[in-house]
Amino acid sequence: MSPKAKKQADSYEFQAEVRQLLDILTHSLYTHRDVFIRELVSNATDALDKARFKSVKGEELCDPDLDFEINIALDKDKRTFTISDTGVGMTKEELIENIGTIAKSGTSEFVKQLAKGKKDDINLIGRFGVGFYSVFMAGERVEITTKSADKNEPSYIWKSDGQGSFEIAPGPKDAKRGTTINVFLRKDAEEFAEKYQVQNAIEKYSNFIPFPIKLDGEQINKVSAIWREPKSNIKEEQYNEFYKFIAHQQDDALTWMHLSADAPIQFHALLFVPKTNLELLGFEAHDDGISLFVRRVMVDSHDSEILPKYLRFVRGVLESDDLPLNISRETLQENPHMFKIKSTVVSKFLSHLQDVAKNEPDTYNEFWKQHGRIFKEGYNDYTNKDKVADLLRFNSSKCTDKDELISLETYVDRMKEKQEEIYYLSGPDRDALESNPNMEIFKAKDIEVLYCYDPIDEFALPGLFDYKGKKIISADQVDVSKLDKIPGEKKEDKKQKKAKKEDKVLDNLARRIKDILGDKVEDVKLSERLVDSPAVLVGQAGMSSQMEKIMQIYNQDAKPKPKIMEINKSHPLILNLADIYEKDVNDPVLTKAVNNLFNSVLLIDGTILDPHQMASGIQDTVAEMVNLYLHEEETPQEEEKKEEK
Repeated sequence: MSPKAKKQADSYEFQAEVRQLLDILTHSLYTHRDVFIRELVSNATDALDKARFKSVKGEELCDPDLDFEINIALDKDKRTFTISDTGVGMTKEELIENIGTIAKSGTSEFVKQLAKGKKDDINLIGRFGVGFYSVFMAGERVEITTKSADKNEPSYIWKSDGQGSFEIAPGPKDAKRGTTINVFLRKDAEEFAEKYQVQNAIEKYSNFIPFPIKLDGEQINKVSAIWREPKSNIKEEQYNEFYKFIAHQQDDALTWMHLSADAPIQFHALLFVPKTNLELLGFEAHDDGISLFVRRVMVDSHDSEILPKYLRFVRGVLESDDLPLNISRETLQENPHMFKIKSTVVSKFLSHLQDVAKNEPDTYNEFWKQHGRIFKEGYNDYTNKDKVADLLRFNSSKCTDKDELISLETYVDRMKEKQEEIYYLSGPDRDALESNPNMEIFKAKDIEVLYCYDPIDEFALPGLFDYKGKKIISADQVDVSKLDKIPGEKKEDKKQKKAKKEDKVLDNLARRIKDILGDKVEDVKLSERLVDSPAVLVGQAGMSSQMEKIMQIYNQDAKPKPKIMEINKSHPLILNLADIYEKDVNDPVLTKAVNNLFNSVLLIDGTILDPHQMASGIQDTVAEMVNLYLHEEETPQEEEKKEEK
């Protein structure tokens, strides 16, 4: 600066709060220091937006031939970082207002937040209007040269070392419209004179700024913000290229939703569903969430608060100009605009999945295969309960194989006459469920049952409670009297019909079995649900057998509650036990047979507690069977010889 210009420089003191802020930025904040690049680029973008707006309105700008762009120049030897824009620039009064005192109200709150131990929260920077001051995290002194877009205004130079004061002096007469900020980097921040470091920061925060950002003459932000473009202008290849960029994936997206809304809140969203779910492969998802942008500036690369957890596999971007820049995660849910945006985006995305399920069933089946297990967690999204329920898929007893899937809507459409409930049954696989005794009455009456193989199903289906007015019930909790109302007869074997005992004898047998088993069972009753199996364990109302097993895993010290044992009054084994009972109620064979029968139904139920006791009982039974077989094979002569010995 010439001696004459130096005499014309005016000195100003920062206010006390600003000085306190600068001291914190200079001496306390060292993590995420690259955020100052984001803030300077954001300020330059605002200046360019204003200049372009003035031009569109027909207002006269000085230097009208200048391109709207941002240029960054680095000098490793001089340790400088310089950013220039061709925006509206500033007058002297605007310099004082924008850089000297604009942060007055916000600075106090900013300092309070830092005092609460949030010094590493980069989202605080800029949130209270202190974005420019972040430059002092890396710079030991800063020099600004600015020329207003008003051709009658001269240029000015602003200087400060961040120690409590700044000065403003006349700038060069040949200065062009816009602002140039020259940052003299501190020695411990000299990495910001390295091209790769600055380029990484631009790609991280500012890759979708609508103006060219040139770093040492090379444009960095080459990927366009296609989410702001009309859908009709975007080709499928562009969507997939953008998806690969934003999600760091190699393959194309499975499907995507492109949404723009203007009222009551303006926002844009572009959401993608990946073809592969890494969680299924055992990888933890460390990058859940979508990228949140405000006025083209990324404020969070993995915002996990926008979409609910059951949509955590979704990748993409959301942008709104109505949100405050650098909104923090703590206040995200409290922001009324964000709440409305989130509600709309989730509802629209679920509608998009419904369209895919209807019009592209193969694509939806692939979606369900990859992401269905996570999506089921949405059963507790009561706001979107109906949409979530429509999108659920299950195997069922009417499916041709384990891979076929149906919706709840399909199930309801083909319910039997007078059927009032939706039935499901949980188990490890289709074969286990097909052989489950609880299925016998449903097969006999040709009633469809949803097959559930994932533990989450035991939360999801009861969590829905009902679907289209039909209550959802586990098959092992069904009220058999309701099944009796449904047309269809139980098919009984002819031998069973002939061998029926009087109910009084069977009732007495049931009481005797209860005496033998004691507190191992809640009660023993004659069954109306069994066709082929001799007995089954039925849980008490309120919790299915599979849910009890799940709860047992979480609390291994808690013993399962005794269940009701139902016996099939038409089964040959039960009828034979009744014959033994009629001859001798205390026959030890009856006691041993009952205990083995109980162990067998425990095994089928999956709630065996003492496998050693069960194995011992089976071995004793096998030994007796072998001895009986050998005894029957012996001739009379062999028996006489044994007796003589």
